[in-house]
Amino acid sequence: MAEEPSHAATPARPVSSPPTTGEQISGTVLAQWRERAMAEAQAAGIDPLEVDWFLRAISDLDGLTLRLGTLAQRPSVGLSLSLADLEQRWQQRIQQRVPVQYLVGETPWRQFSLRVSPAVLIPRPETELIIDLAMDAVKRSPQQDDLATGLWADLGTGSGAIAIGLADAFPRAHILAVDHSAEALAIAEENIQRYGLTDRITLCHGSWFQPLAQYRGQLSALVSNPPYIPSGLLPSLQPEVIGHEPKAALDGGDDGLDDLRTLATQAPDYLISGGLWLAEMMAGQGQAVADLLAQGGAYRDIQVIEDLAGRDRFTVAWRR
Repeated sequence: MAEEPSHAATPARPVSSPPTTGEQISGTVLAQWRERAMAEAQAAGIDPLEVDWFLRAISDLDGLTLRLGTLAQRPSVGLSLSLADLEQRWQQRIQQRVPVQYLVGETPWRQFSLRVSPAVLIPRPETELIIDLAMDAVKRSPQQDDLATGLWADLGTGSGAIAIGLADAFPRAHILAVDHSAEALAIAEENIQRYGLTDRITLCHGSWFQPLAQYRGQLSALVSNPPYIPSGLLPSLQPEVIGHEPKAALDGGDDGLDDLRTLATQAPDYLISGGLWLAEMMAGQGQAVADLLAQGGAYRDIQVIEDLAGRDRFTVAWRR
């Protein structure tokens, strides 16, 4: 899970424009639709900028045309959907609060454009930092070469975002992308194939360490964005989140630490000496996660790292 309990994933930047195989529509007509859609968004408490994000994702429009207000001057605009389909999907956003990323079927993450569906959590911009932290940790390690060329595990891969980011960051490493959901792994496989990483990332179907028995003592690093929201807070989530994103990717049990506890207690059996443990968590959980890692004495140099907003977000530790 990659966001605070009350927030849906906000699209930070548009995905690349898709092939416009739907139809051509006049700029005037589309400008009129855009104006109505922005008014509907504002009335529904949705950021009107989502309209432009949506339009750029399903058309050949660029941001400058929308910012300058010159859309109506375009003789025609290529859409990958019909105008009727566009309107139908937008009404799903307004009336059913379906996240716009699911309506488009894509979301940007780091330099990638990833396929998403309700089978996977929408990758959040906040989680992008986990790749930078992994890179920094490897640079600081006395085992830098071993880690950079070793075997990594992304536990709870979902869309495959973290696994793809790691494969890009460490071109000589091999990544095990684990998820209990076959539907999620199907989405991850699409994304891995899109970026030509099938020989670098192995998909593993199962819960946490269950499919990794053959890799005991061999992992150079474990990276994860597990469910971490306490069960009692789930009803407070925005409708975009609790109504559409997979609950299994959100619910961290009574205290939000069920899965983080599993990762902390079982990882020492799989990590090499000097191996990296890196996971995301919810604001306010930093000390609790650090305490989990300190129990048993299997880790050293435990560190809680804040995100750009100054909130607990990640914990880094090293296998003794």
